[in-house]
Amino acid sequence: MRQFDRKAPVNINGIFTRETITILAAMFIDEANITVKAGDGGPGSTSFRREKFVPRGGPDGGDGGKGGDVIFLADRGESTLLQFRFKREFDAERGGHGSGSNCHGKDGENIVLKVPPGTLITDFATGEKLCDLTEHGQSWVATKGGMGGKGNAFFRSSTMQAPRFSQPGIEGEEKKIHLELRLLADVGIIGLPNAGKSTLISRLTAAKPKIADYPFTTLSPKIGVVQADEGSFVMADMPGLIEGAHDGKGLGIRFLKHIARTAVLCHLIDVSDPDTKKVKHDFEIIERELESFDPAMLEKRQFVVLTKIDALSERAPLKKLIKLFEKKGFTVLAISSVAGENLPQLVRQLHAAVKQAREAEHTKEQAEKDGQPAG
Repeated sequence: MRQFDRKAPVNINGIFTRETITILAAMFIDEANITVKAGDGGPGSTSFRREKFVPRGGPDGGDGGKGGDVIFLADRGESTLLQFRFKREFDAERGGHGSGSNCHGKDGENIVLKVPPGTLITDFATGEKLCDLTEHGQSWVATKGGMGGKGNAFFRSSTMQAPRFSQPGIEGEEKKIHLELRLLADVGIIGLPNAGKSTLISRLTAAKPKIADYPFTTLSPKIGVVQADEGSFVMADMPGLIEGAHDGKGLGIRFLKHIARTAVLCHLIDVSDPDTKKVKHDFEIIERELESFDPAMLEKRQFVVLTKIDALSERAPLKKLIKLFEKKGFTVLAISSVAGENLPQLVRQLHAAVKQAREAEHTKEQAEKDGQPAG
């Protein structure tokens, strides 16, 4: 039997195969197709009083119970959609049958499905957006349970004193839906594999990503909270970006979509080899992937962070690289995650950018509520 190195993912000539990446990335489940079915309403009862010394007992059939709803709840305790990988159908409890003596059936229990904040729910067939659960505690009723049928006691009237019929319960709603998790973070760290993203987030937050000297070390986004002087912000390490990612290469668009929710992008570029052409090429690869996936990505506030400067024998080439990106209008910082050089400055500037983005978003939302175009 062929033996594999347990310390590193399987690779051929140092290049990860698509199958290997898919298997390893499956530990982070961010999409699922499921069917949700609300409970059917219980049928009403056709019944008449049968008591001693009570002649001509009237109708006393009770109503059926309402079927249970299927409800989605955003819970920050959840981090993936793993629970929907092995179970794809969820049925709420049906309502109970009505019975004699005007006894109504019991209502069916609701099903509450917990999902991570940032879960987008769409119709599987049409792609129509149904709900976007972005905040902890936010809920949405996906399918409503059917109403219970009326018993024959309900239909008694002066002209119909002995109705011999009742209603069946109404069927509960059923939907096939698509769940898609898009992580919520203020700052997204982007860059080519081995640019130092995992090292940076491990230095700034309590997150403990895997760090090694081979590509695709990180196979799922890692999130951490960065403490700043006057507050905090959420940072996420976005893995899997290589040339052709928007076409599905490497980890493909699997994690590109998570970047769409971030307010600020922190683009890490390895300058341990300070060749201007190479650095510029690395930068342009990621920029093209962002633009190909969604041109709006490039409209986000973006920091260019030149990292691994501790590996430079001299700093002269670094000044040239800084000027190169400043001419393009980017905020540029040179750091060393290992040595901790310039990390406090990076945190302060990122926090200021996040605050500015939050204020702009709040202003936009307020303008939309007031029915005015956002300035």
